[in-house]
Amino acid sequence: MSGVEYVYASLLLHHAGKPITEENIRKVLEAIGVEVDDVKVKAVAAALSGVDIEEAIKSAGVPVMATAAATVPASQAPETPAAGGEEEERKEEEEKEEEAEEEIAEGLAALFG
Repeated sequence: MSGVEYVYASLLLHHAGKPITEENIRKVLEAIGVEVDDVKVKAVAAALSGVDIEEAIKSAGVPVMATAAATVPASQAPETPAAGGEEEERKEEEEKEEEAEEEIAEGLAALFG
């Protein structure tokens, strides 16, 4: 198996409002008949500890939206007011959050290939 089932188990636990722990991930995987790899369970639990999964899910759609917006011709793009200092700070903060989430995703991808 590719390891994606560990991520799915974590998402299922999150959706159910249950804590994402090694024990809970193992229970979900065993319930669906997956042969559990303790190393992967520990890695996923450790990688997701302290992560705001709800925020990560919301921000996962941002790159797709940015790509879609980039393909709109300039003549059809909505007009936006000039960016102020506050908006620039917000964008910088969002970029930092996205970079952190990308690093987490890369780490998980490295674990599961």
